[in-house]
Amino acid sequence: MLPYILALSIGVIAGLRAMTAPAAISWAAQLGWLPLQDTVLAFLGFKYTPYIITVLAVVELVTDQLPSTPSRTVPMQFGARLVSGGLCGAAIGAPSGALVGGLVLGLVGAAIGTFGGAEARARLAAAFGKDRPAAIIEDIVAIGGAALIVLAL
Repeated sequence: MLPYILALSIGVIAGLRAMTAPAAISWAAQLGWLPLQDTVLAFLGFKYTPYIITVLAVVELVTDQLPSTPSRTVPMQFGARLVSGGLCGAAIGAPSGALVGGLVLGLVGAAIGTFGGAEARARLAAAFGKDRPAAIIEDIVAIGGAALIVLAL
């Protein structure tokens, strides 16, 4: 049951920040906390993969603060979150033979995180009177949540 809960949860993180979830999963795989070496997702644990994905995650954290960044609900952004959530959910499910179940729950979690995160951020931004504090809180939730999920593996 735990892999399914974690797959859904990492999907929610992917809905908040598309690259934070794969960065956390990649580090977990590379550190041996998530045994992916005998799966189709072994590439997530390769030597340089966590570093590359972490750079992309940091770039996402920076670009999210820009006013020109499109909404996470537009097709391209939403699609990226679904792919990220599905991939990460599958990675969590793979070691226990639940790759497909993890993938599906990662997709569902990504949809929840995308729309729920957008709504929560909009409400926080309205309460603060500006978006930046809301974005920073969302960053903290995404990074902290990803860390907790990886530690629970």
